[in-house]
Amino acid sequence: MSERSTEQIRALLDSLYCQDAGRILATLIRLLGDFDLAEEAMHEAFAAALSLWPTNGIPDNPRPWLISTARFKAIDTLRRRARFDASQDELARYLEAQWDAAEKSNEEESLEDDRLRLIFTCCHPLLAPEARVALTLREVCGLTTEEIAKAFLVSPHTLAQRIVRAKTKIRETPIPYQVPTPQELPERLGAVLQVIYLIFNEGYLAARGTEVRRAELTGEAIRLGRLLAELQPEPEVIGLLSLMLLQESRHAARTTPTGKLILLENQDRSLWNQEQIAEGVALVKTALHSHRFGAYTLQAAIVAVHAEAESVAATDWRQVVAIYDQLLRIQPSPVVRLNRAVAIAERDGPEAGLKHIEALLEDGELVNYYLAHSARAEMYRRLGRTLEARSSYEKALALTQQEPERQFLQERIRQLEAEKKK
Repeated sequence: MSERSTEQIRALLDSLYCQDAGRILATLIRLLGDFDLAEEAMHEAFAAALSLWPTNGIPDNPRPWLISTARFKAIDTLRRRARFDASQDELARYLEAQWDAAEKSNEEESLEDDRLRLIFTCCHPLLAPEARVALTLREVCGLTTEEIAKAFLVSPHTLAQRIVRAKTKIRETPIPYQVPTPQELPERLGAVLQVIYLIFNEGYLAARGTEVRRAELTGEAIRLGRLLAELQPEPEVIGLLSLMLLQESRHAARTTPTGKLILLENQDRSLWNQEQIAEGVALVKTALHSHRFGAYTLQAAIVAVHAEAESVAATDWRQVVAIYDQLLRIQPSPVVRLNRAVAIAERDGPEAGLKHIEALLEDGELVNYYLAHSARAEMYRRLGRTLEARSSYEKALALTQQEPERQFLQERIRQLEAEKKK
């Protein structure tokens, strides 16, 4: 063990929490069989570390220390509850015995990864579909109730109730905390893929805050995607992994050193990660050749076209629009239609793209989606319609809570003002 100051310990624990809290929590849920007890015990273990490590030194292996300490905290909690409920004392004895057996066991986790197991539990078909995603984002990804509620366009109170009901259902059914059998796995993949991609998207373009990207989330989503691809190498699993790798390959070129957003057309493509592009392209080809692919694979195919082009001008926009046409047939969402409209603008000109975007906004489904107003503003700007462009940029600005996006939109408005004065 090594000794450090309290401030150094606090910084180390903050880093450990960011990197390992999800894994620690997943292991504790497996061992304790209770989401809330596991969360409480984990937080108590981190508090104990902050109190003890400055004096006793940092353990050589902090994560096992935190898990073991959380175990004792959980058992202490159950002992305290036993004063009012005798069954809690019986549960505490059971957990002690179970934990002793687990510590003596050298079983390999391999694909029985605790976080993967946690995702399948959270995505169990006995849970309501909206609860599966919400619970997994909360427990696996660590998003706040407010962030998830915003994503689902519901109140934080409603979202919190969904999570509570889901935890109760898991505990009382009980829902087994395990990866499904090979026979069960295919029908369970859809919800899991959705959750992994939502985790990736929150990392790739954070819903709010000062940073465009949260690397711990994109990295974790890709790790989970790889595990799932090993466990069940179905075309859509491979397609999703391809999509995440291809999108992640651009991260070094997406912002300036000061954190300002850089659009695709202005990115330095020499900064794109060629290893991730090569792997992503190879994976999407494998998925496409199966002829059993779906929406994730088609999205990956679109990103692959961009990844292999030397510039925006050199991009095969006809192919991009054609893939979007395929994607719309299996996933007719307004966001896909918006992205297709932007591709049409590149192929046929801004007026053609604007026509599609305005039709989308008139439908009302994207009226509160800032990227729709931003895309319309770009079309107006390219057409020289300054007043309409400014109005649309301002609507987009009012709808986004992410600081780099806000700075980008504010800069666009300033540019319009400067052009107007010329």
